[in-house]
Amino acid sequence: MTDMRAAFVRHDAIGREGGERRGVAAGFVGREVSLQGRWQLHGLSLLNVSRVLRCTRGQASRQGGQIGTSRPVITDNRMSRLLLNELDAVVAIARAGSFRAAAQALGMSTTGLSNAVAKLEARVGVRLFNRTTRSVSLTDAGRAFVEQVGPALRDIHGALDAARSRQATPSGTLRINGFAAGAREIISPLVLAFLRRHREVHVDLVTEGRLVDIVADGFDLGLRRADLVPADMIAVPLGRPQRHAVVASPAYFKLQGKPRVPTDLAGHRCIRTRLPNGALFRWHFEKRGETVQIDVAGPITLDEASLARAAVLEGLGIGYFLEQDVRDDIEAGRLVRVLDDWTPPLADLCLYYPGRRNPSAALKAFIALARELGSKKKGREAG
Repeated sequence: MTDMRAAFVRHDAIGREGGERRGVAAGFVGREVSLQGRWQLHGLSLLNVSRVLRCTRGQASRQGGQIGTSRPVITDNRMSRLLLNELDAVVAIARAGSFRAAAQALGMSTTGLSNAVAKLEARVGVRLFNRTTRSVSLTDAGRAFVEQVGPALRDIHGALDAARSRQATPSGTLRINGFAAGAREIISPLVLAFLRRHREVHVDLVTEGRLVDIVADGFDLGLRRADLVPADMIAVPLGRPQRHAVVASPAYFKLQGKPRVPTDLAGHRCIRTRLPNGALFRWHFEKRGETVQIDVAGPITLDEASLARAAVLEGLGIGYFLEQDVRDDIEAGRLVRVLDDWTPPLADLCLYYPGRRNPSAALKAFIALARELGSKKKGREAG
């Protein structure tokens, strides 16, 4: 698996030298294209690609990895009949390290992915992967194939993106990666509003706690706090500064009293939180330049905000949340906020995306609506 990831990193680095980072685009899976025309669009010689495949076959033949012994070498004419999803499948598996993870990234079944790889191996005449019930790894021929064909595949997707960018009507799929609390902030005013305007667009919104490389993982947009946006990305502020809130139920505070400063939490039952990397989250406080981090103690450790909220509403202890997760509970009196002066506003919530030269019509329309949302929010606060 290490060799597979290394092969993908090498071909990805080659593509980045051209100035544009591009991951495998799931949106084109299953679409047959004329590879001869698409590759020549970007000045890539079909003859060179055929040489890659001949080299792959030759290497596999010398090492005993050839499928069959009498298949003819693939010619330029046969190259035009290759399906783009077969190439996407091979590169996705090399990147993800498993068939299951690659299938999820491409939005297809594991069986469909396996069939796509088998078809490409049959076309090429060599085995690209070593498979067992427990693991999958690139053969030497497969590693050479990924390293050399990967950058060309990225250029094909770039050509398709360029064509789609000329569309007048937004369509297709937009893939967004963000954290759950941020997604709840934008789902109604941005995502659903966008879908009502553009009915031919499908939004695939994935939420997770870890910070991912949206380009390498095939996303069009990311959603994070401004201070977590990678420096090489274009950020779109949404006018929604993030803030933490320390809360408990009225019944809990009636019995246990309220903490006045962060260090008072040592005498309270708190709901502990586990981060995606397995570490325990330390509660962060700040006031007038003084910063305090508290490793709280309590009866339960959870890794999801909605579970922690349920425990706090039941009176089990004090919780530490992003404000938007408990705002309605505070306003309704179900929860009481404390240490408000120790939880100042954080950075703004932002969408971000890579500086592609040919964004799709759907991506451009979504970004325009996001900028409009951010401007309106800022205008209301200023007024």
